Amino acid sequence: MSTMQEVAKRANVSKATVSRVLSGKGYTSDETKARVYQAIEETGYRPNLLARNLSTSKSACIGLVVTNNLYQGSYFNEILSQAAKKLEDNGRQLILVDGKHSAEEEHAAIQFLLGLRCDAIIVYPRFLSISQMDEIIEQHSQPIMIVNRKLRKNQSHCIACDHKGSSFNATQYLISRGHREIAFITGSMDSPTAIERLAGYKEALLASGIEVIESLIIQGRWTPTCGVQGVMKLHQQATPFTAILASNDDMAIGAIKALDDIGIAVPQQVSVIGFDDIPTAPFLKPALSSVKDPVNGMINEVIHRVISMLDGGHFSKENIFISELKIRDSVSDGPYSN
Repeated sequence: MSTMQEVAKRANVSKATVSRVLSGKGYTSDETKARVYQAIEETGYRPNLLARNLSTSKSACIGLVVTNNLYQGSYFNEILSQAAKKLEDNGRQLILVDGKHSAEEEHAAIQFLLGLRCDAIIVYPRFLSISQMDEIIEQHSQPIMIVNRKLRKNQSHCIACDHKGSSFNATQYLISRGHREIAFITGSMDSPTAIERLAGYKEALLASGIEVIESLIIQGRWTPTCGVQGVMKLHQQATPFTAILASNDDMAIGAIKALDDIGIAVPQQVSVIGFDDIPTAPFLKPALSSVKDPVNGMINEVIHRVISMLDGGHFSKENIFISELKIRDSVSDGPYSN
């Protein structure tokens, strides 16, 4: 591996000049810069970024912490691609670190990025509590932004989606179409998003004077298989239902497959709505109705706030985003429609 000294020798300059060119500090003629860059290319030299970050206190890198159970599927792809593109547009590099399987590991991932001298860190938390995140934010000078959670103290450092409200609205829509026996397939119940969506469903039923029937609530874990298993459990226990609200599109797709397998037509006999509005949702048969979380808007706002905190600027005080219910062919009128 080549060294800075080899670059200096090939460019016929001092080591200090090479360092000055790489850091951008101090004056260096264009001719000298060109020789240094050519020497770097010829030697294959790669700067020690951590050492440079320690000396300059800036890295032009933004860290992103996401637990690995979100890595599959279109939801994470949308988060990652949007964050990378937006940061590239602002001259920053994205560093992804796995939050793994516990609050301690999420905290360790944040500390790892802080150790790399990332200018700011974005966290999509799964396990850290609200109080823990507020404490972490207050302990560090680097901006730390939280995605998809509502903080109590540092509200300018968080962007969230109203999952409870969006689930309430989706349930209310089914009720307005004449459905009363509405089944609900939850996400993993250690997920704040899953908890909020279940709460919205229950609140909508009660607001319409409809009893919450616990046997119509099936616990899932975000996968198509859970959708299949949920429908089979509902079918076996013979609890009547005319609609299913599934906590994500993967489970909704599994539910539709299972309904078809047992001879129940969607939407003629059972209506189905999912969450996330995955790209394939409009192309399914029937086209899947789904709740679209404004992921692009949320990530754009997160990056905008990070850049504003680093470079100066203003941002909106609005940090709660509203989802959009997209109705397609998988929903029809229920038995109580007018």
